Amino acid sequence: MTSVLLRQCLLISLLQVGLVSIAAAEDPLPSWNDGPAKQAILQFVAKVTTPGSPDFVPVPDRIATFDNDGTLWCEQPSYVQWVFAVDRLKELAPQHPEWKDTLLPLLSGEMSGKVKFSEHEIAVVVGSTHSGMTPDEFETIVSGWLKTAKHPRFDRLYTELVYQPMLELLAYLRGQGFKTFIVSGGGIDFIRGIPEEIYGVPPYQVVGSSGRVKFEFRDDIPVLIKGAAVQSIDDGPGKPENIELHIGQRPVMAFGNSDGDLQMLQWTTAGKGPRFGLLVHHTDAEREYAYDRDSRVGKLNVALDQAPSHGWTVVSMKTDWKQIFPLEK
Repeated sequence: MTSVLLRQCLLISLLQVGLVSIAAAEDPLPSWNDGPAKQAILQFVAKVTTPGSPDFVPVPDRIATFDNDGTLWCEQPSYVQWVFAVDRLKELAPQHPEWKDTLLPLLSGEMSGKVKFSEHEIAVVVGSTHSGMTPDEFETIVSGWLKTAKHPRFDRLYTELVYQPMLELLAYLRGQGFKTFIVSGGGIDFIRGIPEEIYGVPPYQVVGSSGRVKFEFRDDIPVLIKGAAVQSIDDGPGKPENIELHIGQRPVMAFGNSDGDLQMLQWTTAGKGPRFGLLVHHTDAEREYAYDRDSRVGKLNVALDQAPSHGWTVVSMKTDWKQIFPLEK
């Protein structure tokens, strides 16, 4: 081998090593294991954000929607908002002696898994604990509760049990010109009470279930007061309906984890042009929880069956994620 050819080979090798090192240093999803799921995300984003690509999507059309419970943070053994409502119910119980023989006995049974609340009873609990105040007052109560409320198994704040891989994904998409929206079956005002720095999603990019609000004057000051009546349930078919109502644009990418996200993924990926749907499958009982078809929280059955025919990416927590929660501070 001539010295010139040798130098060329060495130069190529060094360039290859350098490129690999740069790629590793610039990995936007470091908590994701290399595999089909991670590659599907990176390849899709690359093709829709590269000028000149036949699949290029203009920045104003780059909309990504994320479910919250079970997609962005832990939802087992109970939805976080339900735990909040139960705590509020106990706190307010002394002011409501009529609850002693009705809601409170059921409450202990429901939390132990022996009794399941009916939709009417859930509506009563949520209405009783979420109404009679302004949205700002409610969000202040929520943010205060989140500063101290801890998960029963992990003994960490609920806001510390967000999924690190999904936080990286949110940041990555925003860096590529996407607007990221939370579209949750949880209450819109409850999610807006989550500090913005947790997800990097501002309150006006949150879509969720909502109760009626009423404009009125209190002490000659115009205010909005949260009522007990339900306005909209942002679950199942309610998700695409509320996306159209609140966002006014079909997403390019949609992320969920349960059958409650089925219609959002169906509607998103049925649109013209490049579309992407992803389901987070809870398969890691050791680091988090393993559940799907038979779970009473975050049931994943029909959507899991439909994923292959729709071309949705299914993420296995156990095999696709190096890390689940952020490191403890």
